[in-house]
Amino acid sequence: MSLQGRFAIGIVGMLALICGNAWGQSTPQEQCSLAVVSGLVERHKPVCASGVVEEMARRGHAFEQNQMGIASVLAIGPDYSPKEALAWFEKAAQRGYAPAEVNLSVMYINGWGTAVNYGKGLHWLEAAASQHFARAYYNLGILYLDGEGVRQDNAEALRWFQKGAEAGDSSAQTNLGYMYDQGLACERNAGTAAGWYRKAAQAGNPLGENNLADMYLRGEGVAQDDAAAFVWFQKAAVQGHTGAQIKLGYLYAEGRGTKKDPEAAYAWISAGAMAGDARGRDQLHSLESVLSATQIAEARERASQLRQREAQLSAKAFAQ
Repeated sequence: MSLQGRFAIGIVGMLALICGNAWGQSTPQEQCSLAVVSGLVERHKPVCASGVVEEMARRGHAFEQNQMGIASVLAIGPDYSPKEALAWFEKAAQRGYAPAEVNLSVMYINGWGTAVNYGKGLHWLEAAASQHFARAYYNLGILYLDGEGVRQDNAEALRWFQKGAEAGDSSAQTNLGYMYDQGLACERNAGTAAGWYRKAAQAGNPLGENNLADMYLRGEGVAQDDAAAFVWFQKAAVQGHTGAQIKLGYLYAEGRGTKKDPEAAYAWISAGAMAGDARGRDQLHSLESVLSATQIAEARERASQLRQREAQLSAKAFAQ
């Protein structure tokens, strides 16, 4: 079972923050997003040339300032950099724009464009949390869970994950599920864990999907169901979760929840291996004994294509 990715995941969450309601000076009609990050906002928001967005940002529009910060984090051009991102996020955060407050905190905590400064990071997270911003709750939970910049405190982590989960943050829902799954600062409850994993999975969170699949595979907190495990592992695997890719390969190899397909098994486990996850190595060796050289070559090609598709999805995740 896995926990939602420590604070490194914060950058993924940071770049997904714009999906909520608008904050700051700009009205929804006035907001104008950069094409590279246009997926971060609702589809009806206009996409404008970078010069227009930058001009609006310089005129003090918090939404556009945050957009410029995100573009700088992505380093989409020679004029963008982490220091530029820090400056833009600071401008928007000073205007009380909660997504930028969280983004700025992540910059300070990770030391991007600046020296690591947990005090400033915590200050801006608490400012966003005071506005009931769900991603701030999640990131505070991570800090207390890891004891980064604060005293390590599982109970406090649980409290923040609970607030984030109830506010709809899928990463907080996954982590809250994990806390109940492992009995961290609470009584272990597999049913409650599965319920929170399900909420995260239904929101498309790949780790939530993987963890729910694990519950189905083992029959913990839910009735044992190989077919359901296959469905959820597949959803997570398509999004690039390497553990899910390896387990999906295992299900294909064993014919559990699906028709036995050693070539598909080899492709999925190879995709995980290409991403640096060596946990399926023994399974690959076993499958090589039942596949022809042609089948292995085709499976490796399929794995390569899967990796390319994952890279596209990963890039899209930064821009939506």
